[in-house]
Amino acid sequence: QVQLVESGGGLVHPGGSLRLSCAASGFTFRTYTMSWYRQAPGKERELVASIIRTGFSTNYADSVKGRFTISRDNAKNVMYLQMNSLEPEDTAVYYCKVSLWGMDYWGKGTLVTVSS
Repeated sequence: QVQLVESGGGLVHPGGSLRLSCAASGFTFRTYTMSWYRQAPGKERELVASIIRTGFSTNYADSVKGRFTISRDNAKNVMYLQMNSLEPEDTAVYYCKVSLWGMDYWGKGTLVTVSS
């Protein structure tokens, strides 16, 4: 079955960096667009970034442009989110998502806390 497992979250000071990973299985990873979403306490889940199957085209939320970089390794079935210059407003649970066969599949998320 489809599985998405996020990792790499943690506590970081403002201005710091983290790299999140999403390990995928149960589908042909290299043929699907992948996305990162996040949900902050008391807020709706929002799209952070997405990357097409080849990795040659990416899309970012305005709030993270220039600070976050999405990438993927189709040989390893892994997607990444490099997060730099982190701000307290980036505190959230980060999820990876794939849409296939008319359904959305989500991981369980990894918590990122940005605090001094």
